[in-house]
Amino acid sequence: MAAAETQLYAKVSNKHKGRGTASLLDPLLGMGFPAHTALKALAATGRKTAEEACDWLRCHRNDPSLDDPIPQEYALFLCPTGTLLEKLQEFWRESKRQCTKNRAHEVFPHITLCDFFTCEDHKVECLYEALKRAGDRILGSFPAVVPLVLHSSVSYLGFFVNDGPADVIRELALTFATEASVLADCTVKPCTKQLHLTLAHKFYPHHQRTLEELARAIYPGHSCQWTAAIYSRDMRFVHYQTLKALFQYKPQNVDELTLSPGDYIFVDPTQQEEASEGWVIGISQRTGCQGFLPENYTEPAGESDTWVKHRTYTFSLAMDLMSRKDGEASSRRNGEPHPSQTSRDISSIQALQATIARRSVLVVRHGERVDQIFGKSWLQQCSTPDGKYYRPDLNFPYSLPRRRNGIKDFENDPPLSSCGIFQSRMAGEALLDSGIRVTAVFTSPALRCVQTARHILEELKLEKRIKIRVEPGIFEWTKWESGKTTPALMTLDELKEANFNVSTEYRPAFPLASLLPAESYDEYVERCAVSVGRIISACPQDAGVILIVSHGSALDSCTRPLLGLPPRDSGDFAQLVRKVPSLGMCFCEQNREEGRWELVSPPVKTLTHGANSAFNWRNWLPGS
Repeated sequence: MAAAETQLYAKVSNKHKGRGTASLLDPLLGMGFPAHTALKALAATGRKTAEEACDWLRCHRNDPSLDDPIPQEYALFLCPTGTLLEKLQEFWRESKRQCTKNRAHEVFPHITLCDFFTCEDHKVECLYEALKRAGDRILGSFPAVVPLVLHSSVSYLGFFVNDGPADVIRELALTFATEASVLADCTVKPCTKQLHLTLAHKFYPHHQRTLEELARAIYPGHSCQWTAAIYSRDMRFVHYQTLKALFQYKPQNVDELTLSPGDYIFVDPTQQEEASEGWVIGISQRTGCQGFLPENYTEPAGESDTWVKHRTYTFSLAMDLMSRKDGEASSRRNGEPHPSQTSRDISSIQALQATIARRSVLVVRHGERVDQIFGKSWLQQCSTPDGKYYRPDLNFPYSLPRRRNGIKDFENDPPLSSCGIFQSRMAGEALLDSGIRVTAVFTSPALRCVQTARHILEELKLEKRIKIRVEPGIFEWTKWESGKTTPALMTLDELKEANFNVSTEYRPAFPLASLLPAESYDEYVERCAVSVGRIISACPQDAGVILIVSHGSALDSCTRPLLGLPPRDSGDFAQLVRKVPSLGMCFCEQNREEGRWELVSPPVKTLTHGANSAFNWRNWLPGS
């Protein structure tokens, strides 16, 4: 493909280019509307024409919130057009018919570039300029094809965008956020995690296979232009149910709403006690008024049906490329492309997918451990005289697994605290939301690490599909462990008896018995380097995330070998490790073309929380 053919041009969909705030506002002020309500109307209608804003004001003349300074919320999405959009819409319709529960039906097909944020009404036009500047900046590097790779799990189905194209799109989001901050004084959070186009989310697990079959009918290579679009919504009704009026309704009482076909109504499910059976109380989007309405005159609507589109920036192929495509299209027979062209298209997509497929390693520190909170004497605090466990504080775990030598084996192999379990689940939930695909899990044999891995897998809905592989080679530096011998750690049999889904087939680089007590720093880092090599070789060459759950020290000792870096000085290493929080993460990605690994931003943010002092209710007794 020639360079001229892949040149990109931009199209800014603003029919009123050059018509700024003054030209739209002046007619409304001339009609006697106050400036603040006129600006509110312009923002609510997408700043398209003064006529639309005027109609909005007339409809909202009885809106009790008309004078309230409530700004709109805005977001930036990258949306497909053309044949790909048509196929996605077909998937939407068919999946909605066959699978009743799917949160993706609430919104049109899109890749989120920036989360919703607020902008003052008189600064909205600055967002349009921010979009234009961002689009112009990355125009020359925007990919001619955005390769999409299908990903499926028990709670998520969608296309992932990776590698170079994803980096360019992230740059678009970052640039828009920066420009919006400068021009419109907005706080915008760009999406820097895994970019994705969601097909299905929070559906019933038994519908996964059906949804996958429907998704495979979407050919990622369908012709498509991508458009970056600014949308706005009324922030007051984010968590409301949206209804669409099917029929006209004339109120019979003063507290009822007028309905016209196509009207949208916002309904708060928590405020329906006053409504009698068959009726709901809602707020009309068209008028802003609240009242009762017959529910059977409406049908559920999608969340985004009430959103307002503002400006767009479309990235399109150059006209000579489109002409060539049109010429090829004219040679098609019976609706089928020419075989040679089909072969080229498929090969192109497969090559792109192979290029973007990356292996990744996510190293995670375990959650909060009991002795971290209650000190070295924690075991004495929770043991009865006959050696049984009880829970003296809510941050002690509810129960402990059985061990061959009883409760004393936990002294140097402590479990997670209740907060540690919660932290692990929160991290797992965040990883699920990020859309990453975990394909293998390795843990240190320390109980707290195995527990953390299990809770993360449970939140990822993978606890039954992925077995935990215990690798003693990534255990903590034994010099930092108390005693002259290595701690008594749970065996695979004990872990299985405690219902941990551990693998009995994995052959570790270092068996438990091979761990040396009080090993030197050089011995420790060498052990970790060898273990990471075994972990990488034990995994297939397909794309996916290898999850390693270990100790704070592993964030350094298990990543530097991958990056080809020598070990740190032991003193620097110790200082660095002390700052690693519970569930701290380091994320490495492999560049498949060059074969080297790079340290990149983790898929989820750091978890931070504060400590609380010990509490004794007896201090509140009289005379205390």
